[in-house]
Amino acid sequence: MELAIHHSTIYCYDSPAKQVGLLLRLQPSQLDSQTPGDWSVTINGKPVTSFTPNAFGDLEAFVQHRGAVARLEIVAEGTVSTRDAHGIVAGFRNELPLPVFLRQTELTCPDGAIKALALAAQGEDLISRLHALSDLVRDRVAYVTGATDHASTAAEALAQGEGVCQDHAHIFVSAARVLGAPARYVAGYLLADEGDLAQHETHGWAEAWVEGLGWIGFDATNGLCVTERYVRLCCGLDAHDAAPVRGAVTGTTAIAIQADVMIGEVAPVRPQQEQQQQ
Repeated sequence: MELAIHHSTIYCYDSPAKQVGLLLRLQPSQLDSQTPGDWSVTINGKPVTSFTPNAFGDLEAFVQHRGAVARLEIVAEGTVSTRDAHGIVAGFRNELPLPVFLRQTELTCPDGAIKALALAAQGEDLISRLHALSDLVRDRVAYVTGATDHASTAAEALAQGEGVCQDHAHIFVSAARVLGAPARYVAGYLLADEGDLAQHETHGWAEAWVEGLGWIGFDATNGLCVTERYVRLCCGLDAHDAAPVRGAVTGTTAIAIQADVMIGEVAPVRPQQEQQQQ
């Protein structure tokens, strides 16, 4: 499947910022299940080309803007060819040791309810228990837009019984680590199925390590493992750690942020069309 993506993030400052620092993870990596095509990242129309692999194997770039600026528009766009690898995510350039992904954070710290949820996930082996865990998370936490915010923890979302994809992924990651499985938060894009609401923002899901298989992508929000409809951008210990865009600014007091994602399947070129193009 070939997907076309346009992702824009606009920062507007109430008074011109004196200096802005941006950490961008907006360049899809080459993996066994995805191959970026013509892809570009720009800030106010200026290309960003300084992407290099980080310790997690994801591509990132740090950009500094000095001088007064009232508006920054970050645009990532292009095409990515994907294939269904039955949930297995492989082909990373480099990675940190697996024990790092057993470390809980403030957003994923498990309470008694999350530990009980992990123990309730039954199965003959780890992969079966992780599938059961994904189903349990989806059953216990209804998807409700606006029910939580970026600071909500996994424990809070589970207690509330409502959340969004970030919360589903945080709960899964937290509980998977309780089971002894290294797990991490993943940010990227999802092409919604026909009939579903279009995705106008990045999507969040989880990856867990299963010995003998490697990293497996679990999307508890949709109750499945990742397919060719997913484009992976980056990962981290939690959503904050895996944010595609992070920024620091000096010289202003209020910031307005607008973000939008458009994604669609590229129609294959038929032989007759190809001849016409030639």
